[in-house]
Amino acid sequence: MNVFEKVAQKVKQFKPTSWSVDHRTAIYIIAILITLYGLVKFNTMPKEQFPDIVVPTISIATVYVGNSPKDIENLVTRPIEKQLKGISGAKVKKIQSTSQTDYSLIVVEFDTDVKTELAKQKVKDAIDKARTDLPTDLTSQPNAQEFAFSEMPIMFVNVTGNYDGVKLKQYADKLQDKFEELTEITRAEIVGAPEREIQINVDPYKMTAARVSFTDIENAVSRENRDISGGLVEVGNMKRTLRLKGQFTSAMDLQNIVVRSSAQGATVYLRDIAELKDTVKEKESFARLDGKNVITLNIVKRAGENLIAAADKIKAVVKDMQEKEELPKDLKVVITGDQSKLTKTSFNELVNTIVIGFILVLLILMFFMGVTNAFFVALSVPLSVFVAFLFLPVADGIIGTTVTLNFIVLFGLLFGLGIIVDDAIVVIENTHRIYNNGRVSIVKAAKEAAGEIFVPVLAGTVTTLAPFFPLLFWKGLIGKFMIYLPTILILTLAASLIVAFIFNPVFAVSFMRPEGREYEKPKSAVFKNRWFILFLIAGVLLHLTGQHGLANFLLLMAILMVFNAYILNVVIHAFQQKVLPGLMNRYEKMLRWVLKGSRPVWMFVSLFGVFFISAALLMVSVTTGRTKQTFFPSGDPNFIYVYLKMPVGTDVKYTDSVTHLLEKRVYKILENELPEKPGGIVESIITNIAVSANSPRDNNRSIQPNLGRIQVSFIEYALRNGKKTKPFLDEIREQVKGIPGASIEVAQEDAGPPTDPPVNVEVSGDNFESIAAVATQLLNYLDTNRVKGIENLQADVDLNNPEITINVDREKAMLEGLSSGQIGSEIRTAVFGKEISKLKDGEDEYKIQLRYTDLLRNNVSDLLNMRITFMDMNTMRVKSIPVSAVATVDYTNTTGGVKRKNVKRTIQLQSNVPDPTMVTKVNADLQQEIDNFKQKTKIPADVTLKLTGQSEQEKETQKFLLTAFFIAIGMIFLILVLQFNSMSKPFIVVTEIFFSVIGVLLGYAITGMTIATIMLLVGIVGLAGIVIKN
Repeated sequence: MNVFEKVAQKVKQFKPTSWSVDHRTAIYIIAILITLYGLVKFNTMPKEQFPDIVVPTISIATVYVGNSPKDIENLVTRPIEKQLKGISGAKVKKIQSTSQTDYSLIVVEFDTDVKTELAKQKVKDAIDKARTDLPTDLTSQPNAQEFAFSEMPIMFVNVTGNYDGVKLKQYADKLQDKFEELTEITRAEIVGAPEREIQINVDPYKMTAARVSFTDIENAVSRENRDISGGLVEVGNMKRTLRLKGQFTSAMDLQNIVVRSSAQGATVYLRDIAELKDTVKEKESFARLDGKNVITLNIVKRAGENLIAAADKIKAVVKDMQEKEELPKDLKVVITGDQSKLTKTSFNELVNTIVIGFILVLLILMFFMGVTNAFFVALSVPLSVFVAFLFLPVADGIIGTTVTLNFIVLFGLLFGLGIIVDDAIVVIENTHRIYNNGRVSIVKAAKEAAGEIFVPVLAGTVTTLAPFFPLLFWKGLIGKFMIYLPTILILTLAASLIVAFIFNPVFAVSFMRPEGREYEKPKSAVFKNRWFILFLIAGVLLHLTGQHGLANFLLLMAILMVFNAYILNVVIHAFQQKVLPGLMNRYEKMLRWVLKGSRPVWMFVSLFGVFFISAALLMVSVTTGRTKQTFFPSGDPNFIYVYLKMPVGTDVKYTDSVTHLLEKRVYKILENELPEKPGGIVESIITNIAVSANSPRDNNRSIQPNLGRIQVSFIEYALRNGKKTKPFLDEIREQVKGIPGASIEVAQEDAGPPTDPPVNVEVSGDNFESIAAVATQLLNYLDTNRVKGIENLQADVDLNNPEITINVDREKAMLEGLSSGQIGSEIRTAVFGKEISKLKDGEDEYKIQLRYTDLLRNNVSDLLNMRITFMDMNTMRVKSIPVSAVATVDYTNTTGGVKRKNVKRTIQLQSNVPDPTMVTKVNADLQQEIDNFKQKTKIPADVTLKLTGQSEQEKETQKFLLTAFFIAIGMIFLILVLQFNSMSKPFIVVTEIFFSVIGVLLGYAITGMTIATIMLLVGIVGLAGIVIKN
């Protein structure tokens, strides 16, 4: 006797079921409360298209103005990396850094088991330890920030109107302040806005003649631009505050500042040596909407917040400000790229699919179990979901963040729709059998039925759940994305067991009646049925309160009752009396024939043959390209992105001009689909330059003047009148080619979890010159031996970035009383400028910037002839020395940046693959070419080549899911051994798992459907438990 039989022998009645049957009123109250809680929870849960991914990733940004990439690497990046490498108590998975001119970015990725709060604290501790090795004059101290993959713009708010740029910026600032007050919003980034600036543009010749230095001007401005309290003065019976008011209120106030004066009466005013301007600084970024300049606010949602609610609140803020006239009526505020529209559409489609699935399950059950019993079973679906909602705090703990209603969660509910009813079917059917059409008391039947089959049902449910448990330990980015699926399925299927043994027996006791009598009632009796009246009234009332989804469902149930009374009852009765017995007789005859003699053995062996033939057919189909593979399924684009990358150091205006050229090509392709065209499917075209222009894979938030991005947003799928957007993606990809010096990538939105680049070759080592040489050789080799499918293979850093190097002759400089620091500081102030104070205007403060006039600061000869005026501490006399007397100039090339991965210098060769189904083949061909390159080229011993990116992620995913599959089989086998107390019987049952895959293999081989690796393998793992339960 096996373990389950021993337990079943003792369990004549399942006590929780018996208790619930005896306390039916309490159970109904609990059911109502759970239903209400579930409905409220369903409506209030944060909704988004894809789940929030919480991977403990911390970025460290440091600004040190005036330094080259190599200086940033040595002075900032390396000291911090050294301390990060020594972190203990939290496993660090990867350290990546980018050192570019003036800026260092380090990204630390921890193991997914590490809490984000702990990871951030560990990084902060490492930064504190590194401070003693960092320069003391950093422009901004290292700033550690959590990186959330959900922090992508959910919409763009575009501001335009007949106003100057500064005024538009003020309105944009007002909107930004209002938006960032919302709890759902983490930030609103302003792009394309001019920034007011007070400029002191010095004439160097006048400055030299007046024997004035930059320091003199800075000190003079600083001395004058001050409000100083003088204390309290007693006036009569009152004490009054004495205050000196010296702060500037306009640029004109600076004109009369005395920079230098002497006893001989020679006074130098600031107006004598400089031009003063109240203007805007050179634009650092640009934004356009449908080809017209705008100021754009990129709205970024906080992780875990409701995307739809956030979008609605943003729209409400804009409307409220317009109604209160906080914004003028002629100011246009246009919202584009609204992700909430797509989320609502996807959400409603999935919910509708779940409802349709529920109705189909109900209809099928009606034919096999009768109408009443089918309703008992079908009720277990929503009730199981609502019971599972009670355990969402457990899910929050497993996932590591608040569970949201997203595509994966809803897919999990849809996936489990047919499985949820299994336990209820067994319980209700067994109750019906013991009830014997009224010959046994229904109370007794319900109690005995539950006690009789509790143990085998438990065993079946556990075998169904077993395959999903290993998926909870799925690590990495993709694992965090997919963990919602097993979590929701486990909770829902566990809840279905509770519903089957607590609630369903109570429903059976209250409503199960002997069969046959329903056919004797007149059809019109349905209109007097209390449930019909309840569904009808509740549906109408809910429509009036705005709960349209639930209202439609209840009204549908009322219609279904009428349909059942007039049509379905007759059809079901005929099916059960004639068709079903015939099917069962034929099945019995077939079974008897199959089980006769040695036929079972031959059938068993032949199934193995069919399995191998199916696998072979699929392999042939994949090899010939008929069946394609992709990492994650993708559909028609809702967004098309054109990413432009110019060489590092490119002026933002030139990047803007190249982006203009790309825009023209994009507009030409889409000219018949623009918003103003009848039937056009383009919602908007947004262009960003320098800010928010990088790829979503890049978490660098600094201003990057060499980057541009064009985003084409299409209207909702249902409104496109059948037009496909994929052809536009392909045509844009073709038309944007051929721009010299520009690296261009065309892509659509991610259809799944964020992944590494489809093609990514890492060239790493200690010596940057060596890895740069190998990377250049490999690029040239792959340019000659092209791999079909690669769009545009480029290094992620510029290897030849032009640079003007000023070399100081330290001996000459020292003889003149100068240091390299002094010379560098003077040149930087002359060219880049220096903020020496601020001008306050109302609540706002604006920079007062000191530098040379435009013409002189962009001329290298003039800069070499600039004279540095200073006090010689040896002679105590003012000296004026030209830069050319102590320094020379070289025109050289340097790198645009230095990247490191796990403290090794790394150059990555990256590319997009236009056809996602070609990624696996492209990487296989690329690996072959890399191997050929290694054989033909002498590579330094300290340089390594490695193919990583999406192919590496795919291999890791496949390895994990195969491991999970075999662990699941092991768990199922162990449960079956306990149930059967045998080794042979479980082995026979487990073989069914492999046979069930035959349908999957043949399905793909015959139809030629694209294989989505993740979904296929997850489906097979889940299939294992379902097959065993059957």
